[in-house]
Amino acid sequence: MPLPLHGLSAIVTGAGRGLGRAEALELARLGASVVVNDYGQPGRDGSGEASAGPAEEVAAEIRATGGTALAHTGDVSDFAQARTLVESAVDAFGRLDILVNNAGILRDRMVFSMTEEEWDSVLRVHLKGHFNTTRFAAGHWRERSKRAGEPVFGRIVNTSSEAFLAGSAGQPNYAAAKGGIVGLTTSTALALGRYGVTANAICPRARTRMTEDVFAGVQPPGSGLDPLAPEHVAPLVGYLASPAAAHVNGQLLVVHGGMVAVVERPRLAAKFDSAQDTFTYDELEAVLGPYYADRPAGETFAAAEVLGLKRG
Repeated sequence: MPLPLHGLSAIVTGAGRGLGRAEALELARLGASVVVNDYGQPGRDGSGEASAGPAEEVAAEIRATGGTALAHTGDVSDFAQARTLVESAVDAFGRLDILVNNAGILRDRMVFSMTEEEWDSVLRVHLKGHFNTTRFAAGHWRERSKRAGEPVFGRIVNTSSEAFLAGSAGQPNYAAAKGGIVGLTTSTALALGRYGVTANAICPRARTRMTEDVFAGVQPPGSGLDPLAPEHVAPLVGYLASPAAAHVNGQLLVVHGGMVAVVERPRLAAKFDSAQDTFTYDELEAVLGPYYADRPAGETFAAAEVLGLKRG
């Protein structure tokens, strides 16, 4: 029986370590040929020995197990380098089938202390980086579909965060970027569905180099797989990238520790109509004042309850 991703090619960004590495290894295990993207050139490791760089190390790890992989060290937040990344997959494997956007950075600070550079850098890597690769992958699939005269196979898996859902107070830049990624995902899902392409977003919780400070107080168990291990997330990415997930499109899923939760889209809680052509201040106070007075204290649009999700 062939592997579910046999004959397909994939790009995973930010795949030199942590979550992206686990995702790249899983896609390869399921049969995909993988372009492992991670920004940075070869250099020296901590002992001073020559290092191939994280992207090449993961690509070599895939090849060592019989898979097919190549490394790409471009910066996905750079429009031209994102184009080159997509072109590298097409040149190497004849086409691109799967795009997993994972690359990101953290610059945590309260909104009243955040610098312009801390805001811009996080939005650039996360949100613009997701757009850049999606832009060129989408163009590739649209052109292929037009040539074929029918839909083609295409999968996008984007990486959002519970920080967007729950409203992380110390991460205004990160929460904003991850919220933007959900908007980008749903827009892309609607735009590319006619071409056979799906786009979904995940909110993973994983212990990686990027999140080591976030989860510093959460100790791994003495035995067994850490509930925050990236390996809990990778299988969902493999599924969403597969032909079996053709009917899953424009969705947001939370995943960690042996658990997957489907997030429902926002729904209207209340609606008020003006008595005249338009509302007056007094009328708004009369209808919205009592409504919010009856709501739980401190409740906002944020869904903080997602932080309490766990297996079982």
